[in-house]
Amino acid sequence: MRRLFPVTYETAAQAFGGGSEGEETHGAAGARAAHALGEPARAHLLMNREWSLAELAAAYAYPEPGTGARGPWLRANMVSTLDGAAQHEGRSQPISSAADMRVFGTLRALADVIVVGAETVRQEGYRPARARAEFAAAREAAGQAPAPAIAVVTAGLELDFSLPLFTSPLVPTVILTGAAAPPDRVAAAEKAGARVVVAGDGTGIDPARAVRALAGLGHTRQLTEGGPRLLGRLVAAGVLDELCLTLSPMLTAGDAQRIAGGPSVAVPRRFELVSLLEEDGFLFSRYRRS
Repeated sequence: MRRLFPVTYETAAQAFGGGSEGEETHGAAGARAAHALGEPARAHLLMNREWSLAELAAAYAYPEPGTGARGPWLRANMVSTLDGAAQHEGRSQPISSAADMRVFGTLRALADVIVVGAETVRQEGYRPARARAEFAAAREAAGQAPAPAIAVVTAGLELDFSLPLFTSPLVPTVILTGAAAPPDRVAAAEKAGARVVVAGDGTGIDPARAVRALAGLGHTRQLTEGGPRLLGRLVAAGVLDELCLTLSPMLTAGDAQRIAGGPSVAVPRRFELVSLLEEDGFLFSRYRRS
């Protein structure tokens, strides 16, 4: 993986790593070996490598308190083909890659909660988020649970509550729904061990209220993985703080959904580029609300 933004040789050297005085690290040795090469070859050697999970975690860290972030921070992680498809045959896996899955796993490991729509839960076969040993110490130091909770956005609660997502998560699964949700389905969810949170006055949720409700449970580092209809609602409500978008070097044609659906906003919302990484033709961009 290599960093494309900002594009400097200094960035490449820093990404490869350096050592303290008197100690030659792998990064310092690599930089020394690369020095004898030409400029393009040196840049390629320094930049084009697989990043460690710790480096990815640092690159995608949530804003620290006092850096302009107020309260909860909601980021989205989505993948799109070159022609704008967010899925192929109803699933995102065919347009993903090993590098994309490393970023996917890192973003999950940094989050307190993963917000997802009910249709995506059904189509993608969602399971509970797992604890990962590589991130255990960092999560404990940050006061986080061993794994993020899954929060399912649903109006009708038409979900299979016998699945592991509800019966055996490390952290109880949250159901985000409206006050008019079917009482029998609410009872079934609670019987299965899910925590039902009312975040709307009708059958559905109010996105801003849902974000606040999750923060009230201590879930301030929020991540949504869609699907497109949910992301469209979050965009329209103006509650999305950040978009992590993987651009897949594939063309699918067809009529697959874009990463965000639903009604358009009155005025396009401007986001600013924070970082851009590349591996094997896949671009990993990170945009924040400007």
